[in-house]
Amino acid sequence: MLETSNVSEKKYDVVIVGAGLVGQAIAAALLLQQQQQNSRRPLSIALVDPARISQPVPAQSLTDYDLRVSALTAQTQQLLQDVGAWQHIPPQALSPYTEMKVWDGEGTGAVHFSAADLHVDNLGHIVENRQTLAALQQVLDDSAVSFIHQPVRYLDNRDSAGNTPLVLENGETLLARLVVGADGALSRVRQWAGLATREWDYHHHAIVASVECEQPLQATAWQRFRQQGPLAFLPLAGNEHFASIVWSTTPEEAEQLLALDDGAFSQALTEAFEGRLGQILSCSQRVAFPLRQRHAKEYWCDGVVLAGDAAHTIHPLAGQGVNLGFKDAAVLAEELVRGFNKGLDIGSAAVLARYQRRRQADNLATMAAMQGFKELFAAEAPLLRLLRNEGLRWFDKLLPVKQHVMQQAMGLK
Repeated sequence: MLETSNVSEKKYDVVIVGAGLVGQAIAAALLLQQQQQNSRRPLSIALVDPARISQPVPAQSLTDYDLRVSALTAQTQQLLQDVGAWQHIPPQALSPYTEMKVWDGEGTGAVHFSAADLHVDNLGHIVENRQTLAALQQVLDDSAVSFIHQPVRYLDNRDSAGNTPLVLENGETLLARLVVGADGALSRVRQWAGLATREWDYHHHAIVASVECEQPLQATAWQRFRQQGPLAFLPLAGNEHFASIVWSTTPEEAEQLLALDDGAFSQALTEAFEGRLGQILSCSQRVAFPLRQRHAKEYWCDGVVLAGDAAHTIHPLAGQGVNLGFKDAAVLAEELVRGFNKGLDIGSAAVLARYQRRRQADNLATMAAMQGFKELFAAEAPLLRLLRNEGLRWFDKLLPVKQHVMQQAMGLK
C-alpha cells in the first residue's frame, strides 16, 4: 500500500474517509470492478484514517477475542471472496453456524432455522471484526490504494473544477472528485456535507462481552426475546463453549448489570438466558453502548456520498447492520466504475442517484422490519403476547415461508 508524501496538495478520483470494514470494502470492491468492467484507466483511490491496523492472531483464551464480532451472511462472504479478502481470514478464526434458535421469553413461541432446510453448509459465519478488517487490509496492501494516517480537519465545498477539498490535521489538502463518508454512525463527513438524518433513540443499551458456557453452543446462534430487549449468544471460533453475547436492554438495567462483579453478572446472564446453555462460567470485559436508529434522508450531495453506518444505523437484533454496509460497498463500487467508464462525473447525480436508488429501499425495509420486531416483542398487552406466540409457532411450521425468510436474510435472493 502506498503512503502519501507530505505535500501541500494531492488529487485523487476517490477519497474514502474511514478505513473500517465498509471503507476498506469499498476500496477493494473498486479494484475488483475496475478489472471486471475493463476500466479505461485506473482510479486513484485514497483511504484516510488515523488508525493503523495490526495483524491479529486467532484468539486462544476468552479475553483474547475482539468484543466486536459480526454475523457475516453468504452474500457478504461472496463479496469478500470476490475481492480476495475471505481467503486471508484464518480458518481457525471462522465460526460457521448451521442452526438458529429464537424464542419468546414471555411465552412459548419459538422458531428454529436450519441450514439443512436450505441445503447449504451453513447460515453464515461469526467472525471477529479485526480478522475481517485485517483480511481486507492484506488485499489493499498489494494495491496502488494510498493509505493516509491523518485525521480530517474539515471538508470544504466543491470547487468550480469539480473537486472537493479535504484539509488534514497536518495541513495537507486532498482534492477528490468524490469523497466517500464511511466514517461511522457519527460521521463527520455527513455533518460537513449538511446531509440531514431521521433518527430516534431505541431506549436500549447493548452490552457486549465474550463468555464461557457450561454447555457447547453446537454451531448455533441463540436469541431470546425479553420484554426489555433481545439477548443473543453467538458461537465463537476456536472453542465450542465460548460465545459472544449482545444483551440489549434498558439503560437502567444495563447500568445495574455493568456494576456487578464477574460472578454476579454471569449468574444474571444465566438466568436471563433461562439456562439454555447451562451456567455461564466466566466472562470477559464488558462494554455497553447506546442504540440509536438513524437514516440519512439523502445519501449524497455533489462530490460527497455516504455508505454503511454513516448512511444508516440499525438495531443489532438480527445482525444485519454490517451486512447492509457491505451491500452498500458492492453497489457503490459498481456504479462508480460504470459511471467513470462512461466519462461521467463520479461525484454527480448521474452516478450517485443510481447508487441511492439501488440501496435506499433495501436499507429502509430492513430498518422497518427490525423496528417492528423490537416493538412486537416489547409489547405488554396479553392479547398481543398471545398472538405473538401463536404467530411464532405458526411460522415455525411453514417451511417454505421460513426458507424464503432465510434466503432473504442470507442475501441468497
